[in-house]
Amino acid sequence: MNSGQAPLSEAVRRAIALEQQGKIPEAVSAWQTVVRAEPRNGKAYAQLGMLEARLDHYPEAIAAYRKALALSPAIPQLELNLGLAYFKAGDFLNADKAFEAELVKYPKGPDAARLTILIGMAHYGAHEYKAAIPYLKEAAAADKKNLPLRLSLAHCYLWTKQLDATLGVYKEILEIDPDSAEADMIAGEALDEKGDNAGAVQQFRAAVKANPKEPNVHFALAYLYWAQKRYEEAIPEFRAELENDPDNSQAMLYLGDTYVKQEQFEQARGLLEKALKYKSSLALVHQDLGIVYMETGDDAGAIRELSKTVELQPDNVNAHFRLGKIYRAAGRREESKAEFAKASALNKQVDEATRKRIADANARPAADAGGDGSKPEGKPAASDKPQEP
Repeated sequence: MNSGQAPLSEAVRRAIALEQQGKIPEAVSAWQTVVRAEPRNGKAYAQLGMLEARLDHYPEAIAAYRKALALSPAIPQLELNLGLAYFKAGDFLNADKAFEAELVKYPKGPDAARLTILIGMAHYGAHEYKAAIPYLKEAAAADKKNLPLRLSLAHCYLWTKQLDATLGVYKEILEIDPDSAEADMIAGEALDEKGDNAGAVQQFRAAVKANPKEPNVHFALAYLYWAQKRYEEAIPEFRAELENDPDNSQAMLYLGDTYVKQEQFEQARGLLEKALKYKSSLALVHQDLGIVYMETGDDAGAIRELSKTVELQPDNVNAHFRLGKIYRAAGRREESKAEFAKASALNKQVDEATRKRIADANARPAADAGGDGSKPEGKPAASDKPQEP
């Protein structure tokens, strides 16, 4: 702490002593006393920030680091520490700015390799997957055995639709860990995106075999079966996911939907009613519950849920048609006519849109899909929460 230019104050010596004794909360209080007495002491603010971060007080750490940066920007590792505080607080955009600034200052410094990883993971945490790729790629090339880096890089390639690159990293991962269930899931998603249904199923099955307790592993396979209308095969996988994680709302919803599609309405009811607590903003859960209530004689419940469906999804032909049927059975003729008219109009729009797509496809080649850096919604995947390397 002492640069040799001036003797340390009694308050600073006391703060250092408490820190050396491992009395961190007391040391924080002591450094707070120091900065109140010495408001231009940038090193004191930096030390206060470090101790606040050690106590997981990230907003306080950030404030102290920013003050230190304003007073003494040349303090070594200051912006690295500021970036780590932002990162741990979940503010990945500001973390990236701090890491980038530190790397610009010390491009060949001892922390350069770590900063490269941190910048990549900050972009990853901010869902800036394209921006993350060059940093993670460089870091992975420098560390041939780093599995977490390659898993993150594979996710970035997957979520930007660079599917061949995804599968290339998958092969690298297998050289490090041939039994990585998460890697098998990533490869399965890539093959699914490429339209290779058989290959995708094979990869997801491999993931289940590698680690049947991997989060979302059964859901991933079940979701693929569900998308392919292989409902009998989907059901045991959805059930297995719920055995692993009884609160998995996606598994509840899609298992319930699968039972609806198989007209097993009583089996669907409990799952969908539970899923509704988690997924109340999704039209699918309301539509499925509406169908269940309609088919089991609860017309009031059906009207409530199907009305919510069309509120969330006004172009849902099926929901309008079913509402029309319920209203007609209840003698509510005007409401019935209105719902049937909406369903008919929407059907005509769908037919016209289909004709237009066919005409457009015949007129010119389809453009290749480009990655936009966004993670696809609704796709099963391993956890994407970034961890500090």
